[in-house]
Formats: sequence, structure tokens, C-alpha cells
Amino acid sequence: MIASLMMYLRPETEAAHRRYWAHLQAALRARGIPAPDELSNTAEVFSVWTAPDLVLSQTCGMPYRTRLHGQVTLVGTPDFGVRGCAPGYYRSAVVVRADDARAALRDYAGARFAYNEAGSQSGFAAMHATARTEGFWFDDRLQTHGHRHSASAVVEGRADIAALDAVTWRLIRRYDAFADRLRVLTWTTPTPGLPYITGADMDREAVCAAVVEGMAALSRSDRSVLGLNGMADIPSRDYLAIPNPPPEDR
Repeated sequence: MIASLMMYLRPETEAAHRRYWAHLQAALRARGIPAPDELSNTAEVFSVWTAPDLVLSQTCGMPYRTRLHGQVTLVGTPDFGVRGCAPGYYRSAVVVRADDARAALRDYAGARFAYNEAGSQSGFAAMHATARTEGFWFDDRLQTHGHRHSASAVVEGRADIAALDAVTWRLIRRYDAFADRLRVLTWTTPTPGLPYITGADMDREAVCAAVVEGMAALSRSDRSVLGLNGMADIPSRDYLAIPNPPPEDR
């Protein structure tokens, strides 16, 4: 059995994540669902997401719709209370350097775009959809393997623009001094947030109930650190309806 909660993990949130898992673990075991003692947060993500003994993990909307939806059970979507979004939804902050005078997204058509992964909804697909509405896509792209790395690349001048998951951007503004050197140029259209998943043969209702119970057991301070407001029930069809960037644009 395996579980992970790696998506919004950083040193400042690690202790709260450990306590969250302890609550989830107890709630799962109380329902007869075996749960590992430790989270596999450093394991390769697809090895966790596709594991036949997956108990609980969190994935991104794009890999869910492109690779996982036929292999896993959708548990539900944690609501992070993202401003401007319905419960369980999120969007991306399109960030540029604070001292960059360009005022509109179209002004960045020839700029270098930093992105975490081409399989990321918030870091790549959302930006692709937004840029295409302006009639362009970035020919000059820099892969960074992480939203925080993308933000750093913009600050350091290795890139000019990046799209950051709104929850990650919240954490960057809270914990990283370099956030003051960035500004939000625009926001992407909201889409369903990062869902919790479990194995294909798992009892979705039991796992979801355990997550709701574990989340409710969080202290006020841990809930604030993690930014969790509750759970949303967003159907699979809403994830699958989001368009993917064509292969030639990745």
C-alpha cells in the first residue's frame, strides 16, 4: 500500500502535512482501509498514481484526464479557497518581473516562457489556452520542473513570464522573499483543482468519508498553513472536458 501528498509540500508546510496524514491515516484505518505509516512523497509521481495498492494521493487535472482517469478512482477535490474560483476550482497567476514595463499578455508573445512540466494544467495547459485566445503561443520555452523554479527563473532573468498554480503562488508570497520582485500580469480561466485519487478497486465513498473526517480533525493553525477549506465533489466529466495543448505546441 502506498500514499502521497506531495503537491503543495515545502519545508514550511511539512509538519502540517505530517499531522494531516496522521488524521487521514486514523480515519482510513477506522473504516478498515489499510494505510501506510509514512507517505511516499519523494517517489516518482506516476509510480504512485498507477500503483495497484494506491490508498490516497493528489494529482493534477491534466495527467488525470490524459493518463489516469481509466486507472484510478476519483475521490474528490480539496477546496483551497482560491479567490475568484468556485469551491474546488483554481486558476493560475501569470507572473512577470515587477519592473518589466510590458502591460498586456500579447506584449510577451516573443518572450521566454518558464513552465514546470508540459503535462501540468496550471503551469502549461492553462497558459496555452490563455495565450491562444490572444493569438499566439511561446516559441521560446524553458522547462524548470517546478512552479517555484519557474518563479525563480523569471526573477533571475532566465525567463520573462510563467504561470503558477494559485495555491503555490499563495505559498510563494507567504514564504519567499523574491515574491516581491514579481507581479501578476493576468489570471487564467478557473478549472477544476488538483483531485484526490485512490486505486481503481477502492471504495470511493469510504475513502472520501475518511478524507472529510481527517480534514475536519485539523487544528485551526494547520488548516491555515495547508489552506484547506473542505472537499468539493467535481465529477470526472468536468476534468475530461478541459482541452489539452496539441502535441506540436508542447
